[in-house]
Amino acid sequence: MKYLLAMYLNPDVMAKLSEQDMDAIMTGHQEFIRTIRESGEMISTQALGAVADSSVVRVRGGLPAVTDGPFLESKEFLAGYYLVECASKERAVELAAMIPDAAVEGLGIEVREVVFFADAETEVPMA
Repeated sequence: MKYLLAMYLNPDVMAKLSEQDMDAIMTGHQEFIRTIRESGEMISTQALGAVADSSVVRVRGGLPAVTDGPFLESKEFLAGYYLVECASKERAVELAAMIPDAAVEGLGIEVREVVFFADAETEVPMA
């Protein structure tokens, strides 16, 4: 089963962390990546750019309307994710608990089952 382990960033929480705490988080991610590669559970990971540089596209009346900034007014923003393949949701939760962000007060990891998956090589059945 595939699971998305989504990491949300709260800029206010991150601003309160020391440089040492930030270094520990980055080192923790490197260790986590090594762990899930070695276990064969890693599919991919991505870190996203700053939410201030994002755009939202909405098509209205057949015309795209583009606005700058995040989609929602929120204190937390999607910062990145790990896509893993593991035996159960329980294992996915165990993996999420290994991500260093999960140990930071005010942050957390969302675990969601992937119900549809396609990539550049996978054939997608057409109805």
